Amino acid sequence: QVQLVESGGGLVQPGGSLRLSCAASGIIFSIYTMGWYRQAPGKQRELVATKTTGGSTKYADSVKGRFIISRDNAKNTVYLQMNSLKPEDTAVYYCNADTNWGSSGYNYWGQGTQVTVSS
Repeated sequence: QVQLVESGGGLVQPGGSLRLSCAASGIIFSIYTMGWYRQAPGKQRELVATKTTGGSTKYADSVKGRFIISRDNAKNTVYLQMNSLKPEDTAVYYCNADTNWGSSGYNYWGQGTQVTVSS
């Protein structure tokens, strides 16, 4: 049974920081590209950051220079360090695991964790 369990969300003031964690089980973590996506009310889910098995990273323009994605293959965990948070970062943040094998691959989602940036 595959599980992606996010934690670390919450309420933070503008300019503050949060660190999200996603613990994976039931998959061979090291072969998956791990990512974070977010969905704000009334908007589509969007990519925040991804980190491949080889260590390459990709960030949304809106978070470049503020967010850092990292992964610990020994702990089957991916992290998202979020700094200089803005109200527009408010969303449900989802963890994603993808083999990137196209139609023959595997893709899994976590249940999401709420991040609210407000004074």
